[in-house]
Formats: sequence, structure tokens, C-alpha cells
Amino acid sequence: MKTQIGVLLGLRVQMKVEQSPGILMLQEGKNSSLTCNFSVSMTSVQWFQQNPGGHITSLLYIASGIQQKGRLKSTVSTRERYSHLYIRDAQPGDSATYFCAVEAQCSPDTCSLYIKP
Repeated sequence: MKTQIGVLLGLRVQMKVEQSPGILMLQEGKNSSLTCNFSVSMTSVQWFQQNPGGHITSLLYIASGIQQKGRLKSTVSTRERYSHLYIRDAQPGDSATYFCAVEAQCSPDTCSLYIKP
């Protein structure tokens, strides 16, 4: 589990982000999925892919429901604070590091005023 601090509109948000499985072995032609769970409510999730050379590509941005692009599909539940990324018919070029980023929905319990130095 990772703790990440995001700065959004002058607010500091501390959240825990857990991605599972930690290591996913893709098999060519098979379907796979990843899940991100968040400790705070969110307004949107973005999935990224980092190839072995270090280049990062934005895959999907999703604020609610389902978003699909080619062989990739993402679902999100803002109420239950998770997002899934599905990879259909895995190809050799899908071998990469995948990660998610969240835009937090602030409340008095999760956000505090942050003044930039």
C-alpha cells in the first residue's frame, strides 16, 4: 500500500492507494485486470502505462461508469472508491508498468489548507 500526497487547488490531500495485483503476468491472447482502491472519495481516475524504456502514456480517463478504448476498458465506483482496468486479448506490446492516479473529492476530514512556499 502506498501513501500519496496530492496538491489540488491549494489543498493537501493525503490518501492511500492500493493497486492489485502487485505483479501481473500478462499472457498473450488472454484477458487480465488490475484494481486500484482509494482511501478517500474521488471524482475521477486516470490509468497510465509506462513502457520498459520509461515513456509514460495516458490510457484512460474516467469520471464515472465505464470508459473503453480499443482493447482497454475501465470502470469506476466513486461510492466504493475503486477502479478496474481490463486488458482484453493481451499483446506483447502490453508488457509494461500500469498505474492509476486519482483526483480526490475533498471533505473536511480528508483535506486541509496548503499554502505553497
